[in-house]
Amino acid sequence: MLLFIGFGEIVFILLFVLLFFGADSIPEIARSLGRGIYEIRRATQEIKNEITRSAEEVIEKDKLNDTTKEIEKVKQEIEGTISRKR
Repeated sequence: MLLFIGFGEIVFILLFVLLFFGADSIPEIARSLGRGIYEIRRATQEIKNEITRSAEEVIEKDKLNDTTKEIEKVKQEIEGTISRKR
């Protein structure tokens, strides 16, 4: 079931398109629709890739911040230990 359209309705639409546009222009229309669908899919994929890339950058920055905080914590512990021994 395609978009809640039955077989009879699809046949009616195809006949209407054939009568309205003619048999010669149907391949051009199909090519144009195919190109349009391709462009929409390509644009959608680019958007998905950009969102994924941005999310990965945020995650990497968070990991870097967490690592920096841990390094600072260890550094302070070492400095505290050294100052106590003196």
